[in-house]
Amino acid sequence: MIRKLLFLFFFFLGISLISIIFLPSLMMPTKIVLFGGKMMGRWAAVCLRIFLQTKIIVKGKENIIKNEKFFIACSHQSMFETFYLQTIFNSPIFILKYELMKIPIFGWYLKKIESISINRNKISKDNLGLIDKIKNSVRNSERPIIIFPQGTRVLPNEIVPFKKGVGRIYDEIKIKCQPVAINSGHVWPKNGKLNSKKTITISILPAVKPGMRSVDFTNYIESKIYNELDIMN
Repeated sequence: MIRKLLFLFFFFLGISLISIIFLPSLMMPTKIVLFGGKMMGRWAAVCLRIFLQTKIIVKGKENIIKNEKFFIACSHQSMFETFYLQTIFNSPIFILKYELMKIPIFGWYLKKIESISINRNKISKDNLGLIDKIKNSVRNSERPIIIFPQGTRVLPNEIVPFKKGVGRIYDEIKIKCQPVAINSGHVWPKNGKLNSKKTITISILPAVKPGMRSVDFTNYIESKIYNELDIMN
């Protein structure tokens, strides 16, 4: 119990300190803010290793798409991946809930790093323009878009159908998709107690080329990611 409390204390303390230290970067080039994001990802890994004795394994590094534009479709079980994936990929552009953009200071950083928000509770002009925002990001940035097709954090053994939106994005932007499976919920679940002396596995699956029907693509990556999570478990 003490280790878990220490983890939470030092993790959030470190994230808060990094946020404060990097406040001036909000008026500087975006790459400086992105460096702060990578520091947060590394800090999360350090805290997990020291206080929860968590081992982090990255499989399939050879599958990482290089020298061309792509987007990431990733399973979502924990806060962990929102921090740590910034250390593996080139500072992904997150598609995230509109509510997160309203958080003081944290929301400022999300806007600065060009995150794309969506309000899932209502139809709005911004939501209707989501695909245009994504296309614009793909066109003007070398950073990959990242989407969590489950729509929210889920429990480790929870099978949630992927949202149709990921298929629409794939169909519209016509670039490769990098599927990623992460079993972080076994260590740091969205609800419930933290677990120590376990392993978080990040599995980077082979790229999916453009050209499939959107519904077939959604079903395909859903199957691939859940099958990989089954193997990890």
